[in-house]
Amino acid sequence: MFGMMADICIDACIDVVKMLPFLYVAFILIEALEHYSTDFTEQILKKVGKAGPVVGALAGCIPQCGFSVMAANLYAGGIISTGTLLAVFIATSDEAILIMIGNPGCTGKVLPLLGIKIVFAVVAGYITDIFLSRYVAVHKESGGLCEHCGCHKSGAGIMKSAWNHTVKVTIYLFLFTAALNLCIEVMGIQKLSEVLLGNSLLQPAIAALIGLIPNCAASVMLTQLYLNEAISFASVISGLCSGAGIGLVVLFRMNKNKYENLKILGLLYCFAVAAGVILEVI
Repeated sequence: MFGMMADICIDACIDVVKMLPFLYVAFILIEALEHYSTDFTEQILKKVGKAGPVVGALAGCIPQCGFSVMAANLYAGGIISTGTLLAVFIATSDEAILIMIGNPGCTGKVLPLLGIKIVFAVVAGYITDIFLSRYVAVHKESGGLCEHCGCHKSGAGIMKSAWNHTVKVTIYLFLFTAALNLCIEVMGIQKLSEVLLGNSLLQPAIAALIGLIPNCAASVMLTQLYLNEAISFASVISGLCSGAGIGLVVLFRMNKNKYENLKILGLLYCFAVAAGVILEVI
């Protein structure tokens, strides 16, 4: 038992340490915008915002869930749109791409998978920004992340304030990741998923539900099930589209409006299922 707990804590530490640079950079950007925001900066952000879903999808497709962490922080700080956030979340693939690249005979499926996820991410992002954002998003002032935390009362500079935020979120992520790893170790989530997904007509919906698990284990598991022909290509797309990794945890931690977070989670799931269903039909 002691050995298992030690392994779980070590794995959680490794997962969290990978997030540190992305967290710190995101908080530095938010702090800088809060301190030095000008009309010129706001105009730049508005122009970038129009291409947000495209930029977010391209950044998210890089096999590193740190971008989803950064996007969640930037959204909570009022810097990016709901559509941009969803584009990053949908495009995120975690370790799935690396697993497929390392599997003989599957490298030819990597580009189609990435291409499909990017297309769905961009489309979902613009649909959200144009038609749905008004029903989901709550107005946020740029830099509003520090409005109630009091991190500037002591006169701390940008770097120190950003570091204080990073440490707080890192502790939260470590505890959550360790608890989730323990559940996976004890319950055997992979075996359970194989039973749930096997020969089911609801594969895309169930795969998307599993993809919501905020841990890289979900993407690894879904990819392995696909490589073993336990689930279809459409189902693995659904699961990987909803798999935003630890970014979901950061969103619920940093964004104060929990009802808004639930609506974003619902949109993410619906878009992921829709992607799988469309691919199944095609």
